[in-house]
Amino acid sequence: MNHYILAVYRHAIATVVIAPFALFHERKTRPKMTFRIFLQIALLGFIEPVLDQNLYYVGMTYTSATFASATANVLPAITFVLAIIFRLESVNFKKVRSIAKVIGTVITVSGALLMTLYKGPIIDFIKFGGGGGGGGDGAGGPHGGAASAALDKHWVPGTLMLLGRTFGWAGFFILQSFTLKEYPAELSLTALICLMGTLEGTAVSLVTVRDLSAWKIGFDSNLFAAAYSGVICSGVAYYVQGVVMRERGPVFVATFNPLCVVITAALGVVVLSESIHLGSVIGTIFIIVGLYTVVWGKGKDKRMTDDDSKELPVKISVKEVDANRVLAGKLEMKTKEGQETNKANQAGI
Repeated sequence: MNHYILAVYRHAIATVVIAPFALFHERKTRPKMTFRIFLQIALLGFIEPVLDQNLYYVGMTYTSATFASATANVLPAITFVLAIIFRLESVNFKKVRSIAKVIGTVITVSGALLMTLYKGPIIDFIKFGGGGGGGGDGAGGPHGGAASAALDKHWVPGTLMLLGRTFGWAGFFILQSFTLKEYPAELSLTALICLMGTLEGTAVSLVTVRDLSAWKIGFDSNLFAAAYSGVICSGVAYYVQGVVMRERGPVFVATFNPLCVVITAALGVVVLSESIHLGSVIGTIFIIVGLYTVVWGKGKDKRMTDDDSKELPVKISVKEVDANRVLAGKLEMKTKEGQETNKANQAGI
């Protein structure tokens, strides 16, 4: 199936599934729609559902799946830089928690890149009856052939597309964070993003794909791919990252992206009996350590923010009490002066 059309079906299915939940659960808490919020949602619907996904598909075709995965793992670093630029994250190198966030992001990205680009020798944690070694040797030939064939493709345009997709994905996180502050309804926002992505993707697909027969879809793997990616990878993913983003920010969400590589490698070993390499083990350790460091730093940030918000009303109330005491004292002095004046007048009479 054409990737433009796949993206349209994907978000159309996500809209149909998520919209009823949004209409029911947020019917009383949904904020009023404004023109500014509508423009933000329209931009969100274009950045990720239309631009990012199609750039990724085309960029991977022009380069290789390994290189596409490597560029996607740079997402936490780019999101961190954009969050600092837009003042969604603060960095003070005199504070340990800020240093932890920076170092943790660097370690996480390094581990993801190491896991993607370096293989190393095979490590047999689990014996698969000799099948693992043969699978590893057999995979080397096609992998090398794919890498050499990729040299003949449009590598530079593909690289630019993949980098543009990663920047767009990070920008999607930043814009979603701003939109949630004005429109704090995660389910409704998810449904609207998927709806706008469907409409905008349809317009782009009608321009790029002139053959109307390409839109035909049956009860086959194409429908399953569109349904699974739409409901899970778009609908549930947008909603969950929105809920977490309201509490911890976009950097916290983006930092967990390299875990996809770890989970994929683990499932490949357990389900498909694939061989695990030294690079995967070392990269996994790096990612876990980096994630723990970032989570620790963000936890300290959250604790400091909560403490500041608790102290603020107390300070205001103390000032108000002091002001009331001063006013009461002035009124009491005026009352005493008035009483003394009245007594003096009566004595003179």
